[in-house]
Amino acid sequence: MSRLLLLVPGYLMMHGAWRVVGRPSPWPTRFLAAAARACGVRASLVGEPLRQDVMVVANHLSWLDILILGGTCGCAFVSKAELEGVPVIGWLATLNRTIFIRRDERRAVPAQIAAIQAGMAAGPVAIFPEGTTGDGVTLLPFKPALFGALDPPSPGARLQPVFLDYGNLAAEVAWGEEGGAANARRVLGRVGTIAVRVHCLKPIDPVAAGGRKAIAATARERIEEALGTRTQAQQG
Repeated sequence: MSRLLLLVPGYLMMHGAWRVVGRPSPWPTRFLAAAARACGVRASLVGEPLRQDVMVVANHLSWLDILILGGTCGCAFVSKAELEGVPVIGWLATLNRTIFIRRDERRAVPAQIAAIQAGMAAGPVAIFPEGTTGDGVTLLPFKPALFGALDPPSPGARLQPVFLDYGNLAAEVAWGEEGGAANARRVLGRVGTIAVRVHCLKPIDPVAAGGRKAIAATARERIEEALGTRTQAQQG
């Protein structure tokens, strides 16, 4: 953890300098990439990530996913509102354009959808539609609510499924039922690197896919296919 904290001051200074002169800051993305490397992650891109007017949807195994997706694809994230109040982490999340939502407030849904659409206009916005972390072997059902930002979509908006492939380390890295602090200590304390392939899959046209439930189903099928292909390759 100390390695991560040591990164913060320098990147904050550079981010602030970019903001002062009114330029879009690349430093949150660079910080997340550096933080991933400090945690032992060695991420490689497979395919081309979209950079504008795109919702990124990915499988979810670990808190490392945020560092990896943010560092490789430049994603902002949709997160539960409680994270905003977490010391340091919540503040850092705001610097990366995080969109905080309250899932239990139905009346706030239209405003949340508008916030996600506005975020997509500024750059990629990522969601984890499983709603929790999985085991890296199976893919949980996708919750369709946040796909409402694509139903109907803003002009030119697309959806890009992304498969985070931890290979044989998936079960070791997966959060599962383990407490957050215990998982962080275990992952950060392990010996060796964590190789992750970030598979940027073929984009989906939300208009052609249909409503939010159909969009969610299509995205899940794409990631499940990639997961199945990886599993077959390992067994072969």
